[in-house]
Amino acid sequence: MKTTAISVLGTQKDAHGGASKARWDTWRPTIGLVQQDELPIDELHIIYNKAYKDLADRIKADIRSVSPETKVVLDNIELKDPWDFEEVYSKFYDYSKSPCFHEENTSYYIHISTGSHVEKICLFLLVESHHLNAKIVQSSPKEGHVRHSNDPKGTINVIDLDLSRYDVLAKRFETERQKDLSFLKQGIATRNADFNRLIETIERVSVRSSDPILLTGPTGAGKSQLAKQIYLLKKQSGKVKGDFVAVNCATLGGDLAKSALFGHKKGSFSGAGADHAGFLKEADGGIIFLDEIGELPMEAQTMLLKAIEEKTYRPLGAAKDEHSDFQLICGTNRNLMDDVTSGKFRRDLLARIDLWSFQMPGLAERREDIEPNLDYELLQYSQRTSKHVSFSKEARARFLKFALAPSTPWHGNFRDLNAMVVRMATLSDGGRITEEVVMEEIARMSSGGARDTAHATDNNAILAELLGKDYASRYDSFDLAQLAHVVAVCRASSSTADAAKKLFAVSRQAKKSSNDSDRLSKYLGRFGLKFKSLFPTVPRT
Repeated sequence: MKTTAISVLGTQKDAHGGASKARWDTWRPTIGLVQQDELPIDELHIIYNKAYKDLADRIKADIRSVSPETKVVLDNIELKDPWDFEEVYSKFYDYSKSPCFHEENTSYYIHISTGSHVEKICLFLLVESHHLNAKIVQSSPKEGHVRHSNDPKGTINVIDLDLSRYDVLAKRFETERQKDLSFLKQGIATRNADFNRLIETIERVSVRSSDPILLTGPTGAGKSQLAKQIYLLKKQSGKVKGDFVAVNCATLGGDLAKSALFGHKKGSFSGAGADHAGFLKEADGGIIFLDEIGELPMEAQTMLLKAIEEKTYRPLGAAKDEHSDFQLICGTNRNLMDDVTSGKFRRDLLARIDLWSFQMPGLAERREDIEPNLDYELLQYSQRTSKHVSFSKEARARFLKFALAPSTPWHGNFRDLNAMVVRMATLSDGGRITEEVVMEEIARMSSGGARDTAHATDNNAILAELLGKDYASRYDSFDLAQLAHVVAVCRASSSTADAAKKLFAVSRQAKKSSNDSDRLSKYLGRFGLKFKSLFPTVPRT
C-alpha cells in the first residue's frame, strides 16, 4: 500500500535554522514528518508560494538526505492572501481534484502542522467532507523541546475522521438523532412506517437546511404542530435565534395581507394611525409559518417572493426597504399546482417554496397511530386541567374498536380525536372514562343529525354540479353514494395517485392491482369524469 502525504510549506517553522547546519538541531514539522518509523511516506506533496521557492527547494533537498525513499513533489499554489477563506478553500478544492490524490491502493494523509490557520481549516474540511479520502496527521516537537532538541524529528498523531470507527461516538450521535425524531413527533411513539420515514427526512432537512419547507395535507393532519416542533428543534440546537410566528393566510385579505405581513408606516392608508412592523420583521432570525398559503392574495404573493429571495421587502408607505432574515414554512390543504393553472397562485412562488415538500397523511391513513395519540391527548388534557383522566379497560377497548374501524372516516383528523377526548374527559366522573361515556361519544359522532344531513345535502349539490341536475334519474343510489365518497377523497388529495392510495389501501396491501391510479381513472371515466374535473371553479378550503 502506497503512502502519500500533503503538507503546506511552513514559512516559519520549516525555516528554523535557515541554511546553516544548526537547522538539523531544530524541530522542523515537514522534515520531522518523513522521519517517523511508524509512518513511512512514499510520496510527499508540498504546497508552496513562489515567493518561498528557495525554502521549498531546501526542504526538498533535506528530505532527500534523511529519507531518500520519499518522493517529494513541489506543488505551487499562488495565494494572494492565505487568510482569505474563500480564496484558500476554492484553490485547495481544485487542487484536491488532482488524479494523484484519488489512486487505488494508496493511503493518504493530510499534514496540518504548518500553514496559516485558514489553510489548516480548509484542508480539514476537504477531509471531513470526503473530497479527500485521507486521515489527518499532526506533528509536534517532543515534550519540553519546542525549538532545539537532541531528537529534532519530534512525534506525530494520526486522526481518522471516519466516525463509524468510533462506536461510542456513533452510538451517541444515533441517540441524539432519535431524541430529535421523538421531539418532532412530540414524544408520541408513532407506529406508521411511512409517517416515521417522513419524519426522519424532515429531521435531516430541519437540521441541515434553512430553505423554505412546504407542508401539505388535509385540515387537522398536524401541519401547524409540526411547524412549531421544527422551530423548537432548530432553536434548541442554536440554528435559529428569533421567534416563531404563525399566520393563517385565510384570515388575511387585500391590503390587510400586505400590512400584516410586511408592515406599514403611519398614514400609509386609512386607519394606519401608527407604524406597524409586520409579521416578517417579527420573525427576523426565526421562522414564520404561513398556513393556508394558497389563500394569500396575488399582490402579497409577489412581495413575499422578493422577501424570500432577497430577505428584503418594502412596508406600505415606506421610503426604503426593510431586512428580515427568516426561514419560511408554508402549509396548505389545497393543490397549489391547480391554483397555478387557474391563475390563483404564482408559479415562481410555488417553485421557490416547493424545494422541500412533505405530504402529511390524515388520521385515517395512520390508524395504527391512533392508540399512542389517544394516550398523548389524555396526557395533554391532564396537564392542562391538573386532573388525571384515564379509561377503564372496557371503555378503552370499545373506543379503539370504533376508532380503528375502516368505516370511521376521521374527516377532521387529529382535531376530531382531540375533541372526542376533551368531551369524554370532561364528562367523566372521578377521572375515569367509562364504557357508557364512550358509547355516548360514539353515538354523537355517528348520529344522523344535522351535520350528516348537511353533509348529504352537500353531496347532492356536488353530484348535480358534476353529473347534471338529472343525475338521480340516471344512476342507482348505491352507485351515487360510492361516487360521492370517491369525489370527497379525491378533493382532499393532491393527485390521482394520492387519492388512489387512500381509496385502495386494502387491495394495495394484498397487491391485487399494479396500477391504482389507472384503476381510479377508469372508475371516474364510467361517469364521464376526470380527476381534475372534480374540483370546483372556486377551490374548496
